[in-house]
Amino acid sequence: MNALEALNRALFLSINATPSTPVWLIDAARFIADDVIYLVPLVLAAMWLAGGEHRRAAAVRVCCVVLLALGINQLIGLGWMHPRPFMIGLGHTFIEHAPDSSFPSDHGTVLASGALTLLLAGERRYGLAMLLAGFAVAWARIFIGVHFPLDMAGAVVIACVAYAVVAPLWGMSGAALTRGLVAVYRKVLAWPIGRGWISS
Repeated sequence: MNALEALNRALFLSINATPSTPVWLIDAARFIADDVIYLVPLVLAAMWLAGGEHRRAAAVRVCCVVLLALGINQLIGLGWMHPRPFMIGLGHTFIEHAPDSSFPSDHGTVLASGALTLLLAGERRYGLAMLLAGFAVAWARIFIGVHFPLDMAGAVVIACVAYAVVAPLWGMSGAALTRGLVAVYRKVLAWPIGRGWISS
């Protein structure tokens, strides 16, 4: 075992819950680990429905960065299998999870990609909300025993790489993509838009 992996495991054990941890805290961590991720589509839907070209463009940009980042994660998982803590009998696990590669965390990647993209797009309120959610989810998924700390650090790196790839492409075609999606949205939801139930 190299020094980095030894540090990774030591940090994991310092955060991971134990059988003596209060049940309410484990239940709270389970909720954060599994359900806070749904903040991402809720935030993006709220941004889209709020209207405004810039805000909608930012929401679409988040989707592009997230999709690319998750694709990179899949390639990493196919090329290098890093076991989760419970797969090597380390620590304690308080939630069911498939025995697949732990690195990098998909949950962490989605939240890091969203937070980074929104903050750099100037959507500070939404970006900070996603950033705080990302920290909470990172802690919770280590706490309940399904990820190592470096899985979360890796997620941030992948988010940065995905953003760096998307940024120049977005500069060339992001506005056209957003306009096209807005046109589809207005056509498909013309009835509720026409009645003022949702923004155009």
